[in-house]
Amino acid sequence: MAPVAKGFEVELSRGGAGRARAAGAPDITFELATNRPLLPYVHSYYLLYNPARAIDGIDRVDIGQIRFMLEGHGEFTFPDGHVEPTCPMTITGAGTAAAYWKARGPVRCFGVAMRGLGWKSLIKVPADEAADRVIDGEQLFGPEASEVVARLHTAETLAEMIAIVEPFLIAHARRIPPTHVALTVAVREWAAQGAPGADALYARVNMSPRQVMRLCNDYFGSPPKHLERKFRALLAAMRIFHGEDPADVADRFSDQSHMINEVKHFTGHTPGSLTTDIDPILAITLANESFHYLPDVIPEAVDPDA
Repeated sequence: MAPVAKGFEVELSRGGAGRARAAGAPDITFELATNRPLLPYVHSYYLLYNPARAIDGIDRVDIGQIRFMLEGHGEFTFPDGHVEPTCPMTITGAGTAAAYWKARGPVRCFGVAMRGLGWKSLIKVPADEAADRVIDGEQLFGPEASEVVARLHTAETLAEMIAIVEPFLIAHARRIPPTHVALTVAVREWAAQGAPGADALYARVNMSPRQVMRLCNDYFGSPPKHLERKFRALLAAMRIFHGEDPADVADRFSDQSHMINEVKHFTGHTPGSLTTDIDPILAITLANESFHYLPDVIPEAVDPDA
């Protein structure tokens, strides 16, 4: 165990798998695994356990997740104030800003963190239409999803859960056109460079700005200008969490006040609370370099035939 931020310790193994605990609440555990067969579509799988009876948390903005609620249930409060309950198979779309959640625990949740490609291939709902809302996976996929949920309740380990869910996901994956794959790779590389303006993204692809905007909405839930804000704030949050001076991190914002407001908008935390009073699960995911704060912030090879 090594301290990462005040109050948190994380133990990680090589290869993207690991376990983490929040100091002061040692029973909160988070296990992570990446899996090659669905890497173009799925970034990672995780298993979360929190024994508390009442839990309040902050949901970081993301591309999209599938959460199987194996124990516990709760609700999300989205940026516009509307509230939606969790489901046995809860699918959350791309966030436009930080959301908040409450749960009646203990909570045991098996999750699938998707990439933009995965959202379009597996969920098939335009990402902007699913932004800041919950989709009931059993309504979307039908009886087969209910069978998967039932089988997951009999599994004990993260590996067993992946073995149950992965064939289901592969069976429902729709092939993505190569030009769209190229765009998602360009977005990933652009994001990893700090999302230096929409024009820089347009220059990376052989598409019109209108096409790029439409496909970014479909795959990532936002047009390039909003993605630029999101990625910039998330990268700033990662840097601050890992110990950089907020004054230094503000160099890509108009001023430090602008940086504080943007980080708060997209993460639900001020720069100060990122290192002193951070949500335990957010701390765990930030500490784990394999579970990137937003998968598409960090570039890596994408092979749609993997």
